[in-house]
Amino acid sequence: MFTVAILSQKGGTGKTTMALHLAVGAEKAGQLAAVIDLDPQASAAGWKDSRQAETPVVVSVPATRLPQALEAARAGGADLALIDSAPHSGDVALAAAEAADLILVPCRAGILDLRAIGATARIVKLAGKRAFVVLNAMPPRAPNVLADAVHGLEVSPVSLQQRAPFAHALTAGQTAHEYEPDGKAAEEVTQLYAWLWNELSNSIA
Repeated sequence: MFTVAILSQKGGTGKTTMALHLAVGAEKAGQLAAVIDLDPQASAAGWKDSRQAETPVVVSVPATRLPQALEAARAGGADLALIDSAPHSGDVALAAAEAADLILVPCRAGILDLRAIGATARIVKLAGKRAFVVLNAMPPRAPNVLADAVHGLEVSPVSLQQRAPFAHALTAGQTAHEYEPDGKAAEEVTQLYAWLWNELSNSIA
C-alpha cells in the first residue's frame, strides 16, 4: 500500500477536494483507496456521510491514531491511503508527512499562497520525504506562474483548474468523475492520478 499525505499549513488550498477526487480517481483506475481525515473539521468524513456509494472508505481519526488507521487500511486491501491533514497544525502535518511515501502540497496560484508554502516546506524537510506542489484552482488559460521548484519543493506537471464540477460534485456526495464523467475536471483528475501513481511506483520500486 502506498501512502500519500496532502499537506498545507494554509487553509483553503483544496486539500480535502484533492484527497477525495484522487480517491475516486484511484477507483476509476482499478485501485482501492482509503482517505484518512485528520482535520478536526472532518470535512472528508462529512462528504462520506452524504455519499450513497460505499467506497472509498473515509475515516476521521486524531493524529495519534494515524498508525492504527493506516494499518486498518492496509489490512482492508487498500492500494492507496490518502491522508487529509489539518491546516495550522504543525504536529499533525509532521505526523502525516512522516507516515507518507510521498507528499502533495496543493496551492492556489496567488502570490500570498505561494509565499505561504514556506511553513509546509519546512515540515516536508523535517520528515525527509519527497514532495510536490500541485497547483490547484488555477484560472483558465492562466500563464505558468511557477518555475521548477517552490521553496525547494518540486512542482507537479499536472495542475487542476478552477472548475465548477469540483465544488458541485462534493455538495452531492460525489466527485467530478461521477458528477460529469466526460468533463474537463474529471479528465484533469485522471491525469493527476496517473502521474501520482507513476511517481509512487517508480519511487518505491
